[in-house]
Amino acid sequence: MPASATIAEHRRPIDDLKEHHMNWEQIEGKWDQAKGKIKEKWGKLTDDDIAQINGKRDQLAGRIRERYGYTKERAEDEMKAWENDSRW
Repeated sequence: MPASATIAEHRRPIDDLKEHHMNWEQIEGKWDQAKGKIKEKWGKLTDDDIAQINGKRDQLAGRIRERYGYTKERAEDEMKAWENDSRW
């Protein structure tokens, strides 16, 4: 680093260093990859469930509620946590 440069000029923004969390639009766009990760997370979902969900977030929430007996709030909380943890 040249002596005249400040440390701030050579720092990368924190966002550049972090892996970005997936939002649902990104998950939907990578649905073929997401299907396997969803099955890993929610193993009670069947292949038919995954096919019917077809990238639709509300459908996934409904299927999670059906298969696991979760409330709407619990299904949403689990999905949000999964979205925040998903990095591809």
